[in-house]
Amino acid sequence: MYKKTTFDNGLRVVTKSLESTQAVTVLILVGAGSRYETKEINGLSHFLEHMFFKGAKKYTNTKEVSEAIDSVGGSFNAFTGKEYVGYYVKVASKNQDTALDVLADMLLNSKFDPEEIDRERGVIMEEYNMYQDTPMQQIGWDFEELVYGDQPMGWDQVGTKEVIHSVTREDFIAYEEKLYSPDNIVISVAGDVDHDQVVEKIKNLFQFKDTKKQYQAHPVQDLPREKSVRLRNKKTEQGHLMLGVPGYPERHPDHYALKMLTIVLGGNMSSRMFLSVRERQGLAYYISTSSDDYSDTGTVSTNAGVSVDGIDQAITAILKEYKEVVDNPVDEKELHKAKEYLKGKLILRLEDSEEYAHLLGKYEVLYDEQMLMEKIFEEVDKVTVEDLQRVAKDLFKEDKLFLSVIGPYDDEERFAKLLKFE
Repeated sequence: MYKKTTFDNGLRVVTKSLESTQAVTVLILVGAGSRYETKEINGLSHFLEHMFFKGAKKYTNTKEVSEAIDSVGGSFNAFTGKEYVGYYVKVASKNQDTALDVLADMLLNSKFDPEEIDRERGVIMEEYNMYQDTPMQQIGWDFEELVYGDQPMGWDQVGTKEVIHSVTREDFIAYEEKLYSPDNIVISVAGDVDHDQVVEKIKNLFQFKDTKKQYQAHPVQDLPREKSVRLRNKKTEQGHLMLGVPGYPERHPDHYALKMLTIVLGGNMSSRMFLSVRERQGLAYYISTSSDDYSDTGTVSTNAGVSVDGIDQAITAILKEYKEVVDNPVDEKELHKAKEYLKGKLILRLEDSEEYAHLLGKYEVLYDEQMLMEKIFEEVDKVTVEDLQRVAKDLFKEDKLFLSVIGPYDDEERFAKLLKFE
């Protein structure tokens, strides 16, 4: 079982002891991210994540932060999503005090030195350029921009060039004060950990100001559907596409039915998309179907890299597989295989203390509740073939289809005409 302690100031600590490891991961999750931004500060959450590693009170610069973790053979990183931001350190359990010490200093005492901010602008611009030059990454952001339109859910986390070049130290401090409050932070610790001991250490180290979270994530607006295709003309040797529909929020009653459906369609190398579009027709090198689930919305999509000349045929082939699961129930054996695949993959993932810390922390910071592996298994086992077909019929409709494309193409209408079920 997991254990949880909530301090008087609202800071939550959740732990999970894993007997099979001598490692421990300390993960700090904050209810922040690009959904909390306005157009004027789009990208600030991500930029701020970078700045926490640039020096604080005890570890005064990037070198000292890195050396503290490197000297014990640990690893550390951070990430910015749309709904939460994470900072983690993974070390041998005997060095967990170092992990806690570094993270506490970062979050409580970062200096946001203007000179460091200016230097980091160049680093983030190179990250921005890298994504622009990586169609497999960029295609997903283009797809969400198409589905959600010009609102925070439709903006990517890196932000805009204008914001990257213009944000100031005052912007960082203002944003931190509004969202990096103890009631909006979860410290998740998984691995070789003793709950009571780590709670006592956190109580002594993480002396936050007594502040409260000052605003919520921007709700998803139901904007008018302006177009169904987003084409990014780019000289590439391969066409990249993402074809899908709006999905369900993470806690929707059919969440796990949708997960099973995406595995059947394109979740692994024995899935329908892989066997049909890649193996039998030879249209794609990579192809997969998945869902992205947020607290109040979601998408379902198939992502593929195809030959430049074969993209039309690939789109038609993907749509054929969507229509098949609408018209005909999935076989019981195929559903059983999907269930065992998900459960097996989850068991492998959660052998890693980092993955378990993320699972614990995510549900705590977003929903103030816990999700453990055993509960996921229970929900998966309840799914029936009737559930899969009901979900398919609900989601896969022509007037819900969206397509993003990156490649040497210049005619959006050409692709729009393909978005129909034969």
